[in-house]
Amino acid sequence: MADLLSIEATVNGRRVKKNVDPSQRALDFLRDDLNMTGTKEGCGAGECGTCSIYVDGALVKSCLLPAAKLKGKTVDTVEGLAKSGEMSAVQKAFHKAGASQCGYCIPGMVMAATAALRLNPDADRDEIRERLGGNICRCTGYQKIFDAVEMARDFLNGKLSAAAFDDLDKEDGKYIGVNIRRIDAPSKVTGALRYAGDMVLPGMLHVQVLRSPHPHARIVSIDTADAEAVPGVEGIVTCADVPGQDGFGVFVADQPIMARDKVRYVGEAIAAVAAETLAAAREAVKKIKIEYELLPAVFDPEEALVAGAPVLHDYAPDNLVKHIPICNGNVEEGFAKSDLIVEQTYETQQVEHAYLETEAGVAYVDHDGVVTVHSPSQNVTHHRHMLSRILNLPINKVRMIMSPVGGGFGGKEDMIYQGMLALLAMKTRRPVKLVFTREESMATTAKRHPSRTTYKMGLTKDGRILASQISIIYDGGAYGMSTEGVVRKGVILGGGPYNVPNFRIDGYGVYTNNTPSGAFRSFGSLQSQFATETHLDICAERLGMDPFELRLKNAMHAGDRTHTKQVLNSCSMERVLTAARDASHWEAGTPSVRGDKRADLGGEGTRRPCTVTPRELVPTEAEPLKQRGAA
Repeated sequence: MADLLSIEATVNGRRVKKNVDPSQRALDFLRDDLNMTGTKEGCGAGECGTCSIYVDGALVKSCLLPAAKLKGKTVDTVEGLAKSGEMSAVQKAFHKAGASQCGYCIPGMVMAATAALRLNPDADRDEIRERLGGNICRCTGYQKIFDAVEMARDFLNGKLSAAAFDDLDKEDGKYIGVNIRRIDAPSKVTGALRYAGDMVLPGMLHVQVLRSPHPHARIVSIDTADAEAVPGVEGIVTCADVPGQDGFGVFVADQPIMARDKVRYVGEAIAAVAAETLAAAREAVKKIKIEYELLPAVFDPEEALVAGAPVLHDYAPDNLVKHIPICNGNVEEGFAKSDLIVEQTYETQQVEHAYLETEAGVAYVDHDGVVTVHSPSQNVTHHRHMLSRILNLPINKVRMIMSPVGGGFGGKEDMIYQGMLALLAMKTRRPVKLVFTREESMATTAKRHPSRTTYKMGLTKDGRILASQISIIYDGGAYGMSTEGVVRKGVILGGGPYNVPNFRIDGYGVYTNNTPSGAFRSFGSLQSQFATETHLDICAERLGMDPFELRLKNAMHAGDRTHTKQVLNSCSMERVLTAARDASHWEAGTPSVRGDKRADLGGEGTRRPCTVTPRELVPTEAEPLKQRGAA
């Protein structure tokens, strides 16, 4: 260990003197040594801006700055903006404008916005946008953030009174049509809100995870002796430490807490270490010895369905998670009567959620033997029941507490690491904490399902759809997770809100040696909708028909029946399509799906397409209420 360096700095007006390691970052110095957790870590690479602070008045990314560089400097963090407990003008404006959603980016965004107005008190929206370019928000779309900065600018320049930050007048009990502020916004804009990664408990241990470097291999042996000898290590767990049902998942409990017998994707957890320091935990992980027997792997879902492909799970020798077919009418008769038949294949890729808060959690066991896990779970009740079975404990001995969610988008619906934390807490009888690095989060957690859709549609020459035959294959990755539900929703909504008398769709969820796929906004329907709407544009082009006209000709109306036999009591498809067409100043004609330029909006020389994605809003699953503003 390198010799410690003594530094003295002024932090939020207070003189601070500390000894720091030469490798320690300013971010860790503020968070760990000074307990100023308003400064967040989102990427660790200076890209996202959640770690923004001021050093001698200049905006700096603290994740890139050595703590030793703070010697003799004046440092300001988001906690220092509120003077005597009163929020700054920028913080008040962010609160008033509704600029915070998950809130994880907001402390850094407030710091960047304050710096922008200090540099130019008259900054217009374009300059504000440019000056905030080093800060990322995954929730808001930025518009309310820009609104907030403009509001603060106008207040500071005397163009708005303090009353602008007050609530709108409303009659008691009347909330419809009134801008209601988020009750958690003040803690978000001041940096006071504590996410799971901000939690600190007495005697807390730090956790690191050993992960597989192979996509498919048999585990011959695990040797933790050298790792256990590392100073500071208090506990190591593997699959052998699971006392109950070693499996979790939304529809099928096929994923072990840590790999048992085999690893099935790169990054799968094999062991977890709890130690006094993060450095000790990392050192111990390096010393765990694993002997592997490499196995053939399969990465393409269509190849995984072919006889003789590598098998991931013995209970699914065909690598099929789920096949769901829906059929109405006779598609072959429909195609026989069609004047035009269009066939095409569409693919969508794996998509990362990229929430700014990476996966994190804290677990401990209390004096009554109750295991408590704090994590930004979007499905705490389901996770609690799974943990009860995994730990072999009665449900009243397991608590799942939902910490604030720093962005979810479905990515925190599936239980990934909470079981490891609970096992370590039970083994060490001390609080344990795990925070994923950005690299871990991106490489090892569930993503949007990649898909491949084969679409065949038959139409009359005047644009009536007579038949559709669709096959959509979802890559579920190594474990089931949410795949069955994704397939179900994809086939239910796969035909779009159109009348198709002869219809067949087959949805397949497939196991591969890719990272598991899980929940993501739209939950499987986006992939099939993309194929349907793109296919309609191609059909319109082949028919020489305006794409709006083709959709309106086949649109569902109240009283129509969907391909799942549901009768629509109401349907605004025609009204919404017409409104979208008129609002975009659409130029009627053949669509330019092959890349031709069209002046759709804004006059001569402007090229902007009109994008409309109709969908059925029909129930496909039970939706539990979300806590703590989970998105």
